[in-house]
Amino acid sequence: MTDTIRYDRGADGIVTLTLDDPDQSANTMNRAYAASMTAVLDRLEAERDDLTGVIVTSAKQTFFAGGDLDEMGRATRADAPALAELLGTIKRDLRRLETLGRPVVAAINGAALGGGLEIALACHHRIALDAPGSRLGLPEVTLGLLPGAGGVTRTVRMLGLAAALTTVLLTGRRMRPADALAAGLVDEVVATDEEMLTRAREWIAANPRPAQPWDRPDYRMPGGTPASRGLAAQLPAYPANLRKQLKGARLPAPEAILATAVEGAQVDLETALTVETRHLITLLTGQIAKNMIGAFHVDLRAVNGGAARPSGVDAAPVRKVAVLGAGMMGAGIAYVCAKAGLEVVVRDVSEEAAGRARDHAGKLLAKAVRRGRIGEADAQAVLDRITTTAGLDALAGCDAVIEAVFEDPALKQAVFAEVTPVVTADALLASNTSTLPITGLAAQVARPADFIGMHFFSPVDKMPLLEIVVGEQTGDVALARAFDLGRRIGKTPIVVNDGRGFFTSRVIGRFIDEAVGMLAEGVPAASVEQAALQAGYPTGPLALADEVSLTLIQRIRRQFEAAGEGFVALPSHRLVDTMLDTHERPGRTGGRGFYDYADGSRGRLWSGLADLATDAGRAVPLPDLKERMLFAEALDALRCLDEGVLRTETDANIGSILGIGFPAWTGGVIRYVRQYAGGPAGFAARAAELAARYGDRFTPPADLAERLAAGSPDPARDGRPVGAA
Repeated sequence: MTDTIRYDRGADGIVTLTLDDPDQSANTMNRAYAASMTAVLDRLEAERDDLTGVIVTSAKQTFFAGGDLDEMGRATRADAPALAELLGTIKRDLRRLETLGRPVVAAINGAALGGGLEIALACHHRIALDAPGSRLGLPEVTLGLLPGAGGVTRTVRMLGLAAALTTVLLTGRRMRPADALAAGLVDEVVATDEEMLTRAREWIAANPRPAQPWDRPDYRMPGGTPASRGLAAQLPAYPANLRKQLKGARLPAPEAILATAVEGAQVDLETALTVETRHLITLLTGQIAKNMIGAFHVDLRAVNGGAARPSGVDAAPVRKVAVLGAGMMGAGIAYVCAKAGLEVVVRDVSEEAAGRARDHAGKLLAKAVRRGRIGEADAQAVLDRITTTAGLDALAGCDAVIEAVFEDPALKQAVFAEVTPVVTADALLASNTSTLPITGLAAQVARPADFIGMHFFSPVDKMPLLEIVVGEQTGDVALARAFDLGRRIGKTPIVVNDGRGFFTSRVIGRFIDEAVGMLAEGVPAASVEQAALQAGYPTGPLALADEVSLTLIQRIRRQFEAAGEGFVALPSHRLVDTMLDTHERPGRTGGRGFYDYADGSRGRLWSGLADLATDAGRAVPLPDLKERMLFAEALDALRCLDEGVLRTETDANIGSILGIGFPAWTGGVIRYVRQYAGGPAGFAARAAELAARYGDRFTPPADLAERLAAGSPDPARDGRPVGAA
């Protein structure tokens, strides 16, 4: 077994335990770690009388990365006994560490997430280095799991039930060192490695016989235990608040975290650790954790790692970006480029209009300064990298152009014709269009091989996805440069082929169409919204349609209809036309849409929606409402694969979650099909049922089960096709 922990005892009697797995770039809580920690604790206990204290640190850039997610993603019910034994060993040794009888300090020299923070929590004192990019937290809930190496048990005893749940466990928040200090997860934050180790030794000298708070005779849990009258009176509100936070969706991980915390707070520490293990194993061996690990660990790592970037293509990095259009999207693009260290020139029809981009960046930077996320000097440096203009001369030297003007093909082609002679001869030419085919836009551009789609999502500074769209003549160098630029500005770039609406806009349109079609059938609007939330969507489809704007939805649909590319009229189209043409309700920007708005804030659903139904109405079961939305998107994603719009299932899964809000618990739109009860065959059978009840749009591909069974495997299953032994 690989030795993953170095043991060094100094002349002062202080042992430094250096976490350093030689077989991995980051330390993880795998079986090699467990064996190493057992050996280390055996030695510490044998040498205890000669020890002054212990410092736990890391040789890696990160302190400790957490559990072995690749192994976790493969766990089955048959693995439960072995998992319980492994977790028991890990917890036993961390308990041995904190009851060693000598001061133990965690010198956290980088990110400590999940298992890494759990190791630190088993130390008596925690000192965090304020390293760039360092984050601390217990993010397991975002992977469908719970902290299983004592994280729930110790944070509840350290912070109290309410604070542990709301600040750390249920949010999965990744905190900067200063925020972790404020939350009580660490005791000190220092600026240098030398200061960190010096302070660790000083603390050991000043605290020769420490004990964890919960091991002291006078310990009282902050806020009381569930047996105390005050907390007992509040407990019924916890499940209600969780349901409200989840918007009615039933997700096993948050529910298991709540159960673990409350149950564990009522028993001794050892029993609480056992409760934690049992709940974690239930999650680990369930499907939802596999879905989420597959998406947020396996798929996301593949996408960000460049799986879709042309291999072996040497592409010059972008250094200076021209952004055409200073509206909401253009201003956001300019900000993220400048924040990433690029020089940016924003051009619009007037100096005043172009200046809006700089104003937008200034507001975002001012907020970041107030929150302590950036210093004033660094914020000013970002702002200084943004130049605004109404002319062309300032664009000289730009080696990338990102166009973000109104969705009109003629206007887009006109602005490219103006700027192409001014920018560098090999500049990347990118359009931020969300629906217009890239091949058509490139037809009037002098260098179509350098032309590509870069579809950003609003708000650009927050949304992580970038959809890169390859036209018929787009060259590999342009694709590589666009991909590299996307990574440079912190985006997750999926790559798709050309087609109206590409992948994300097209598929989210099916979601909205299906929901609006339910209104036309007479389904109450509140039921439509609630069904989506209970299915796990972050926003109801009618609220989403208002945000997008019904005007834009209508315009895109009419462009599609005019193009004559297999357009099919739906009841939802008539209802949207009625909303706009008869009732003048364009959406949130107009102050009236499916919802009423007051001063920009969403109010109630419009009372007139019930009168818009074209059918008498029928009772649609809630499971059907939920699955009609999920299946509408999944089936169209399958069509995107068939038509070659989607290149890979991985891009489909990541794009659907990060770009269009497909429920995260599914692991993505294609994984939803794979993991459906009965697998792809079960999905096809259910789709046929929906088609019989609600229309041919739910008819599944005839060979769906066979194609997915023989096609690309689910990466969360270790390369094995679904159903393989």
